[in-house]
Amino acid sequence: MYCLISGLSCLCRVSVERPVAVLTIQPNWTQIFIGETVTLRCVLLGGGDTDWQYEWFHYQNISQTEPEYRISPVRTSHNGSYRCKGVKGRKTSNHSNVVQLTVSVKPKPVLSVSPQWLNPGDSVTLRCQVKETSTDWRFFWYRNVPSDRSYTFKHLSDDGTTEQYYTLSPAGRIHTGGYVCRAGRGNSFYYTDYSAPQFLWSGDLPSAVSLTVNPNRTQHFTRTSVSLSCKKKGNSTGWRLMRYTDRGTESGCVSYRGTIQGSTCNIRTTLIQDSGVYWCESGSGENSNAVNITVTDGDVILESPVHPVTEGDTVTLVCKHRTNISNIIKADFYKDGVLIRNDTTGEMTIPVVSKSDEGFYKCTSNEGESPGSWVTVRVLDGSSISVLVGVVMRLVVAGFLLVVLPVLVCLYKKRKDSWCNRTSL
Repeated sequence: MYCLISGLSCLCRVSVERPVAVLTIQPNWTQIFIGETVTLRCVLLGGGDTDWQYEWFHYQNISQTEPEYRISPVRTSHNGSYRCKGVKGRKTSNHSNVVQLTVSVKPKPVLSVSPQWLNPGDSVTLRCQVKETSTDWRFFWYRNVPSDRSYTFKHLSDDGTTEQYYTLSPAGRIHTGGYVCRAGRGNSFYYTDYSAPQFLWSGDLPSAVSLTVNPNRTQHFTRTSVSLSCKKKGNSTGWRLMRYTDRGTESGCVSYRGTIQGSTCNIRTTLIQDSGVYWCESGSGENSNAVNITVTDGDVILESPVHPVTEGDTVTLVCKHRTNISNIIKADFYKDGVLIRNDTTGEMTIPVVSKSDEGFYKCTSNEGESPGSWVTVRVLDGSSISVLVGVVMRLVVAGFLLVVLPVLVCLYKKRKDSWCNRTSL
């Protein structure tokens, strides 16, 4: 631009500031997962009118001239730094700030169940943990419902929870079975993968079918045979044997190592990988009691009850050696890691079991150490106690009528004839 000063021409410089570009991202999360949707917005401060076009900068070419760049669904190729600027004819804005987009694989939460073995009336807590931290997760909880060939998921709560915990209280036999969870965030809910299933077990589940084990124990040596049967009064068809291991849920009978006869699975040669929780399951969703089977290649096992015992029962634990048919001569017995008995017969007997006897048991000897086994003690409910008290009272009354009453009659009549004398005796 030129101007005249005292008849002379001079050059005048006029400074015009360029608009400032500001780049924002929504949602503003530090981590974005594959499959989510993000929106980058380029805003010009001091840009005046709206006739601007926009250039976007990324290591990939972006053919976008609008102020908003929407990425849906996000892929790993969208990783990296983003910038933008405004362009209007020969005018340009400054380059914007840098926005870093970090794309991660879809997370898979981890579900835990505590306690995993149920006593009637317990409160059971489900916990759904997502390793990738975010304050915006909402947690959704599902029951694992068996169908004829696979499983379906049934909502425990349609709206989910903002906390990573879900409580079943009080929990009963209707709550036994499998559970999964997943997390979601965003207005339209981006969901994580489902967690691996976790199971809530009852060792003593009233059901139309029961699982029996032969030999009748929870621990077994490798290279031995074991039979597991789904037994139902009258008819055992329609039930399948299932098991749960660290690898997930699968059929409880492996055809290439075992044979299936009706609802019985005969495992010819046991291996360590046969360990797991076994149960019987119907297509309608019914479950039997569950049995935790441990197969060991060690030389010592603990023979303990397969099913829960009732308070007042007599329980015998036996320490057995692989090559010795009879019991181990001398053994130490532990409960929850604490030595409770030294025995020279290889057996430990609890004559009257109580709830305090519930826990993990194992035995040790010169030949080795057994795995641990959980012994469940079932507490008599109120109705059972009432029946027991009623029986005792009837016995007391009957004894009174048969023994005491004739004596009282004799004393009352003050007769000392032969009949009374005989009765008094």
